[in-house]
Amino acid sequence: QVQLEESGGGSVQPGGSLRLSCVASGDSRSSAIMGWFRQAPGKEREGVAAIYTDRGSAYYAAFVQGRFAISQDKAKNTVYLQMTSLKPEDTGVYYCAAGDSLAQLWIGSVNYWGQGTQVTVSS
Repeated sequence: QVQLEESGGGSVQPGGSLRLSCVASGDSRSSAIMGWFRQAPGKEREGVAAIYTDRGSAYYAAFVQGRFAISQDKAKNTVYLQMTSLKPEDTGVYYCAAGDSLAQLWIGSVNYWGQGTQVTVSS
């Protein structure tokens, strides 16, 4: 069993930045891939970014457009999502997830979910 705990959400103005953190605890074996998802009010959850934990390969949704960066600190069992140039449409609850492959993760077939952290971008 793995527990994922997100932090770092908050309220920022358009153009601002936030760094989200996801700490994994529990099963000492690391998941093959970790990812970030988001869900805006009235919309379905969508993938934002993912990283393979063994080699650090990163993948992003098209709407990220170079504004976000996913990274990891394996010693701390933590995955980060650095978000810059935030837009109002980035508002939503951001979830951390752990899975077995990019293909499965991207369609929401994950092994574990965090509880989410709220990000609000508004002037």
